[in-house]
Amino acid sequence: MLLRIACILFGVLGVMIGLEASVHVLPFAKEYLAFSWTPALELTFKVLGAAFFGLIFYFISPGLIKRLGKLSSLIENHVQRIPTQDIVITTVGLTVGLIIANLLGFALVGIPYIGPYLPIVSNILFGYLGLSIAYKKREELGALLSIPRGGKAAKREQYKILDTSVIIDGRIADIVRAGFLDGVLVVPTFVLEELQHIADSSDSLRRKRGRRGLDILQDLQKQLGANVQIVDKDFDDVAEVDRKLIKLAQTINGKLLTTDYNLNKVCELHGVSVLNVNELASSVRPVVLPGEEMVVQVLKEGKEVSQGVGYLEDGTMIVVDNGRKHIGESLPVVVTSVLQTAAGRMIFARVR
Repeated sequence: MLLRIACILFGVLGVMIGLEASVHVLPFAKEYLAFSWTPALELTFKVLGAAFFGLIFYFISPGLIKRLGKLSSLIENHVQRIPTQDIVITTVGLTVGLIIANLLGFALVGIPYIGPYLPIVSNILFGYLGLSIAYKKREELGALLSIPRGGKAAKREQYKILDTSVIIDGRIADIVRAGFLDGVLVVPTFVLEELQHIADSSDSLRRKRGRRGLDILQDLQKQLGANVQIVDKDFDDVAEVDRKLIKLAQTINGKLLTTDYNLNKVCELHGVSVLNVNELASSVRPVVLPGEEMVVQVLKEGKEVSQGVGYLEDGTMIVVDNGRKHIGESLPVVVTSVLQTAAGRMIFARVR
């Protein structure tokens, strides 16, 4: 229906163009065609011209509309991939360049011979320079947007960038619920895409993890009322998600929230602040000292012959010497040593 209406409108446009063209062509037709040009013949000439152009526009309009639709979709898809901040900054750069060009144009227009053409050249030149410089310096200019004209640094929002691992982990929701995390929680679109890709995985375990991550984000926004911002920012020159996260953190001066040990180390090398949930969990665990007594349920066999393995409420593994024969029992033990590793804490104990 819409296509038919558009074709009719194109046909009407063709009629108007044909009528206007006929009016301009009619004097030449009178001069070169030896007819007796009566008012009725002139009217017929105009009507035929309008009808001819109207029919041409009507019949070519379907293909033209489809091509324009494809071009519009292509432009729209390309623009959607460009971050809003980049669009705003480059538009400002183009505007500044055109203002400078027009100010210079008033001075250049008086030059003999070439003066009338110089404003056109200056608009093209300075418009391009403004656009190009703004695009190349978009990250620095974006960081300056939070600084007021008075020159004093404004109080910036504390940006916490969430990576895929910390979202899937889920403990971020408990931390926010407890009120230990403030500021803006930033979720880049490329992290959201990676999360959605995991949720659509053919592997059932990965699919569950991905869907859990999406549920966690929804809980953060709706139930917990956290300030979660989906940032449409990507770095086309960077392929790896971890490197994109580091670059984004450097761009917005944010801190990265993660549970990935390797990403943590790489961020430290790049000077990016990291909040590792695993380190937080280790920090808030109760302190256990050698010689301390506790009650542990032995759940399974250990690696050594006589060892049994149990767990504290916070998930800390306890290796109980001579505990294999007590599997399934809760028994008092005495802590002999505590081992802290990159993966977490491990407690060694013996049966009391």
